[in-house]
Amino acid sequence: MASMIESAWTYLIKNFSDFQLTCLGGFVLHESVFFLSGLPFLLFERAGWFGKYKIQKKNNTPEAQEKCITRLLMYHLCVNLPILIVSYPVFKFMGTRSSLPLPSWKVISTQILFYFILEDFVFYWGHRILHTKWLYKHVHSVHHEYATPFGLTSEYAHPAEILFLGFATIIGPAITGPHLITIYLWVSLRVLETVEAHSGYHFPWSPSNFLPLYGGSDFHDYHHRLLYTKSGNYSSTFVYMDWIFGTDKGYRKLKSLKENERHAEGKVM
Repeated sequence: MASMIESAWTYLIKNFSDFQLTCLGGFVLHESVFFLSGLPFLLFERAGWFGKYKIQKKNNTPEAQEKCITRLLMYHLCVNLPILIVSYPVFKFMGTRSSLPLPSWKVISTQILFYFILEDFVFYWGHRILHTKWLYKHVHSVHHEYATPFGLTSEYAHPAEILFLGFATIIGPAITGPHLITIYLWVSLRVLETVEAHSGYHFPWSPSNFLPLYGGSDFHDYHHRLLYTKSGNYSSTFVYMDWIFGTDKGYRKLKSLKENERHAEGKVM
């Protein structure tokens, strides 16, 4: 497996420049992972599939779904791609490289775990700031246009928010100066995580059923369907920041009430 990856990477660095791999390759990777993982949830909602696993019973209209896709394509092409291109010198300054040898899996996994932890901490505070009255009204309310989220709404946001919260994603790599393949994996995993959190579905195989402290779709869906002043659940990946600062009390209370209701129904049956 390792030799296959190294052979594929050797082909890439021989046929594409470092700029192409970093900026254009990073953009193509992001778009591929994002749309391939997000579009199925749009299809599930539109077709009415997996209804028993849907967290909210409400559905978005086809027009609302199409608006989301159109805006996303515009934001990605007009905001994300230019930022990637302009940021190339920053990637080089922070030590990103694409050359061989590739880092070990131990190094890659350690760095990505660090990125998740750091990103979650920074994102929590940035997201919480966006829920202050003025910033919510003028910036973050765009993301909350979809009270019933589906996978693709994860990146539906005001351009200013894309820049502001994007800092949380890049700060880890900026500190460690990783290999480009590590950034590829980090971006892919982060995209998959946020798409799942906005999916609107909680399946028996959802990661939150198996990974301790992982928030997931049920945790974040609660954040979208409540008023901004009372929502809480500001974390991106894990739940401990909300637990420490008490911003998940409403969610925990609701979960407790639902569990008590299920127990009561079980006793009656």
